[in-house]
Amino acid sequence: MKQIIDGKRYDTEKAERVATWNNGCYGNDLHSCSESLYRTKNGNYFVHGYGGAMSSWSQSCDGGNGQCNGEGIEALSPQGALEWLEDKGEDVPEGCPEVSALVVDA
Repeated sequence: MKQIIDGKRYDTEKAERVATWNNGCYGNDLHSCSESLYRTKNGNYFVHGYGGAMSSWSQSCDGGNGQCNGEGIEALSPQGALEWLEDKGEDVPEGCPEVSALVVDA
């Protein structure tokens, strides 16, 4: 998937997927949700998500009267990427220096 956000093109086929998460629901479940964190060659981060009609990735359909499965891209700062990783219970993966720099040992 490709999407332009604030003049930057985010492309899941050209960026490196560094982490993935799903909520454990099957693909045909209205609540299903899966997300992948990506890093571009320029060091920018984004999340590509896909989900059912009751997920945060749902989209309007039927002329705005209902919700359907949807997908999208959300651009993230390194701090936003760290927050996404923390929310999903993941450690900072290798190859994410901008995010690693934000983490200190306890």
